[in-house]
Amino acid sequence: MKSKTTLILLVITAAVFAYMFFYERKAPTTEEAKRQAQNVVNFSREKIDGIVIQNGDDKIDMRRRDKTWRLETPIKDQADSSLIENLLLDLESWQKDATIPAKELEADKNKLNEYGLSKPKLRLKLRGHDAPPEILFGKDAALEGKMYVRLENSKETFLAAQSIRKEIEKKAEEFRDKKLTDLVTAQVSRVVLKTATGEMELQKKGDHWEIAKPLRARGDDQKIADLIAQITTARIQQFVAEDRGDLHPYGLAEPRGSITLFAQDDKSAGRTDSSRGEQGQVLQIGGVLEKEKDQVYVRFSSRAFVYTLPKKIEEILNTKPNDVRDRHLVRIDTNILDRITIDAPGKGKTLLARQEENWTIASRNNAPANSSEVRRLIDTLQNEQVTRFVEGVASDLPKYGLDKPQLQLTFSSFASENTAETKAGERPFATIAFGKVDGDNVYARVGDEPFIVAARRGLLAQIFTDPLQWQELSIFKFKPEQIHRFSVVTDKELSFVRGANDQWSWVKGGGAIDQKNVQSLLNTLSVLHAVRWVGSTTPQHTFDKPQLVITFTTSPDDKASHKLTVGGAAPDGMWFARLDEREGTFVISNPDFNALKLPLVTQTTSTPAPSPSPSAAQNP
Repeated sequence: MKSKTTLILLVITAAVFAYMFFYERKAPTTEEAKRQAQNVVNFSREKIDGIVIQNGDDKIDMRRRDKTWRLETPIKDQADSSLIENLLLDLESWQKDATIPAKELEADKNKLNEYGLSKPKLRLKLRGHDAPPEILFGKDAALEGKMYVRLENSKETFLAAQSIRKEIEKKAEEFRDKKLTDLVTAQVSRVVLKTATGEMELQKKGDHWEIAKPLRARGDDQKIADLIAQITTARIQQFVAEDRGDLHPYGLAEPRGSITLFAQDDKSAGRTDSSRGEQGQVLQIGGVLEKEKDQVYVRFSSRAFVYTLPKKIEEILNTKPNDVRDRHLVRIDTNILDRITIDAPGKGKTLLARQEENWTIASRNNAPANSSEVRRLIDTLQNEQVTRFVEGVASDLPKYGLDKPQLQLTFSSFASENTAETKAGERPFATIAFGKVDGDNVYARVGDEPFIVAARRGLLAQIFTDPLQWQELSIFKFKPEQIHRFSVVTDKELSFVRGANDQWSWVKGGGAIDQKNVQSLLNTLSVLHAVRWVGSTTPQHTFDKPQLVITFTTSPDDKASHKLTVGGAAPDGMWFARLDEREGTFVISNPDFNALKLPLVTQTTSTPAPSPSPSAAQNP
């Protein structure tokens, strides 16, 4: 018996806990209960899927399907979801200002007539799970901004704000969505524009747009997005008529043109033809209104009505392929860029290779490259725009010097190992060929595109064809204390060696050594940077008559030796310089040159003998 009693008690305890967990957890708090008691109606917005407004003989029926609201009566169309959601929000917080109890109403049977609630003209019914009773709207109360309200089958009447009545006392047209389409610009993957002059088709591939008809070319992503946005952000001005009747009065029986938008999930969006019967949202543009010249009649397939839009929408019909064509010289995907090949016939070929965030000159044993200069070149080419489109078909390459280009750039990705997707090696994805120069322009052709374009002639000067010009700008990477011995040759030679206490002493020369200037020279020399590399050394750099030669060692045994020679003056107040251990000429700045020429011997000035005082001069 004891075990049976214990078991019963356990079951009862579990039931109590279950009740507390499932019921009391959902029960409103005291504060929430007070608020709900003051509400005219209580409901859950998420469970409401319909609204019916009866205003006399006029009925407006709206239903929610897939989170979208639609008008069902008196007309079938897209409803303004934001307006309806705001109405539901206001209903949730609509509170009673006073309650007229049932006893008072029963005592005077004429009260409901007096309040306009015996046969109210305006009613609101919410549909859905746990929807509240129908709301009956009566007359205005004596209190400003208040009115009488009653719930169906309720014996009580409330005083409440008139705000809800103002929101529902509208014509059905006012509940229609004035936004032309629910599509957003980013969802569109294909566009077909038809006018009397022809057809243009735009296709999105990956992250970029292309022109598919009447020519194949790169599209300008921003301009095409702006074109699409004119439709996806368009606002209807007037609702005119259903599109089943005579469309001649609106100029839509034979529209001036149309533009069709295809979404990414539209099965027909990937087609290359624009045959009849395929899906998509079609906007047809008709005539201009007689009285309101700033509006134009349109027909939109997804809503099956005739509307008016601002007249500006017809500018779409004037769009030509060149208006939305990408004017950038080349499109470079920096995410996959690993190699840049610069090929200038007669000057050799330079191969630049990326190693993580830095670049090397692969064609020179992977010598470190000037990575910032490589990035500058990439940025310059990505931002460069053609000055004009020359030929639509590249049929006469010799005419433009593109059969044997003076310069060609190839951009490639690189795989070091074979994978299931790619084979090891370079995979070119973009090329630019430069041909003849014509005034301030140079003819160019990109990859396999069948076009010839003109670009700035000055662009050629920004592309180094000498691999030496791509060398890193860092000439020396030492610490000053690593320099053990050095000599400076100008009009004479001075040589120094570092002592045990880091004080410098003479090897060749004499006088008091200016230790401060020596340190300044070493600070500049040890981390010397070039302003730029000029390229191969030529007699014009006048290294046969140097301004300055510095030789130094970076090891106590003096075997690690380096030699810097500064030649003649370069443009812009700089100086030509070279190293024995590296090929080519670079330029250094004038401040660096002056630091390397600091006087290293303390300048002593003779002190004049003091003049005799006047009194001393008078004494014999």
